[in-house]
Amino acid sequence: MAEFILKALVKAGGLEGSYHIESAAVSPEETGNPIYPPARRCLAQHGVWFDSSKRARQVSRADYDRFDRIICMDSSNLRWIRRIIPEDPDGKIHLLMSYTGNGRDVADPWYTGDFEEAFQDILEGCEAMLGKNIDI
Repeated sequence: MAEFILKALVKAGGLEGSYHIESAAVSPEETGNPIYPPARRCLAQHGVWFDSSKRARQVSRADYDRFDRIICMDSSNLRWIRRIIPEDPDGKIHLLMSYTGNGRDVADPWYTGDFEEAFQDILEGCEAMLGKNIDI
């Protein structure tokens, strides 16, 4: 959801040329899978466009060199990332909610089933990361 929420905010702010946004999984188990149906429904309910052909890929060490930032949704993702990318000399790896001034995890809908709560957390974190409130 975060990839498409952030893309929507960037588009709404007229900043598309300034960002390249991709999402990736930290574990190989989801590789090749489409967006989870409840996540798709939540995005659609908010009018957030998503690429229905999107398939999960796993984060790689090469991503560190390809991207300016690597954003993790929760502390578990952060631990996985640190196994894949053990060093962060450029300070690129962050928890999304740290941009809000709160280092807590994004609510995990995998365990709670509450995709709306996750959507709102991601929206708050993405807005804070961009440094502005942009309506999507």
